[in-house]
Amino acid sequence: MIVTDQSTVAHFCCVFYDVLLLTLGRNRQMKIARILTLAVLLLGPSLVSGAESTPPNFVIIFADDLGYGDLTCYGHESIQTPNLDRMASEGLRFTQFYSAASVCTPSRAALMTGRLPVRNGMSSDKRRVLFPNSGGGIPADEVTLAEALQEVGYSCGCFGKWHLGHLPQFLPTSNGFDTYFGIPYSNDMDRLNDVGPKGREAFWDPKSEYWNVPLMQGQEIHERPADQTTITRRYTEAATRFIREHKDSPFFVYLPHSMPHVPLFRSPEFEGHSKRGLYGDVIEEIDWSVGQILSTLEEEGLAKNTCVFFTSDNGPWLIFGDHGGSAGPLRDGKGCTWDGGMREPGIAWWPGKIPGGRVTNELATSMDLFPTFVTLAGGKIPDDRILDGTDISPLLLGTGPSPRETVYFYRGTRLMAIRHQDWKAHFMTQGAYGAEAGKVEKHDPPLVFNLKEDQGEQDPVTSGHEEAVKKILEIRAEHEAALEIPPSQLEIPLREAS
Repeated sequence: MIVTDQSTVAHFCCVFYDVLLLTLGRNRQMKIARILTLAVLLLGPSLVSGAESTPPNFVIIFADDLGYGDLTCYGHESIQTPNLDRMASEGLRFTQFYSAASVCTPSRAALMTGRLPVRNGMSSDKRRVLFPNSGGGIPADEVTLAEALQEVGYSCGCFGKWHLGHLPQFLPTSNGFDTYFGIPYSNDMDRLNDVGPKGREAFWDPKSEYWNVPLMQGQEIHERPADQTTITRRYTEAATRFIREHKDSPFFVYLPHSMPHVPLFRSPEFEGHSKRGLYGDVIEEIDWSVGQILSTLEEEGLAKNTCVFFTSDNGPWLIFGDHGGSAGPLRDGKGCTWDGGMREPGIAWWPGKIPGGRVTNELATSMDLFPTFVTLAGGKIPDDRILDGTDISPLLLGTGPSPRETVYFYRGTRLMAIRHQDWKAHFMTQGAYGAEAGKVEKHDPPLVFNLKEDQGEQDPVTSGHEEAVKKILEIRAEHEAALEIPPSQLEIPLREAS
């Protein structure tokens, strides 16, 4: 028998005691009453929590190069995202949610480990991301979210773009995932220069055969080149199948979409679907994918025991014009540490657990998902290393604020800026990917913005911020004093890999 709340326990005990009074003598009544009282004291908590004893499932849906302003619920007027809008209206929508980097590889490493990429070798000042000719990847001594959940009995599946190393020891199935179906790096890599138009022309009317990207099943190549016109749909089908197959035990689904990273592809069913053209079609297919995940959870009776989180790895790739996204009111995009490069949509959905219809201005980052999910699962947070993520479950569940007050903005191994509460101080600035990306400007004293009043970082504050800057400089000194930067995995050539 499973008893679901304390009032039911009390009612059960009262009824049972009344029966005893009617059927037993006085002495035996007293003996049984004492036994019953002791049983309630000992077993009551487990009876009450019996319905809650099943660990929650987790789903992370991770877009690629999605801008802060690309969803309807974040203000876009011509891209329709009803499923993500539903997640937001029924769950929690963040306005101050940050990735840990403004490009793919380091951002994904931070999500998977709960640690700044500068700590785990997954950042570089020479090569921003891993390439097909890279010999490095996520270090074996890093603990991934999948590994931490696997330790407490979770089945883990990854369906989409990995980009944490393409050699066998770096792939998802060597890092805590039972199943992997996806591409090992970005969809614009493995360019076949003798096929299709030259240079950037190939991106304006892309075809899958212009790129020799492998689609992998586990550690084997399933298809090459990957048919990218159906890749969003196939990731989704694999993820929903995994959910159905593992519905009777706790699971973690990581669904890192290849899109909307250029080159852009969508299924034939979504061609001309959006008023925003090809880019809008791609986003609306991702929204369809979100709907498929939610529907599957509901059909299988899993929605009330599953936390779904949607976000992106970094901001929009602006140099691709209408093939790139929008950062909305934020400054700049992918590749920089202005907010447009690292502040992302963040939506959490968990019916019955996350109170719906909330919008939060509190700070959170993708690194916070690691300790939050591991704690909710009853797992162990690694205590032999610095973890940069914080447990934001009180914020999600509506029981308290986010413990996070500070966000670090790194470009490679350089600490470019720090945000503390509403204040952001830039020590160095550099433009997003494009013509201005190579120009680094140093600021001493720091360039300071109050993001509560100026989220577009347009008007530096020139006075009245001295205490805030003093605090940020203290935070910086403490942070850098404890920082040890390991050799970069991104700079290891393939020929040196063992």
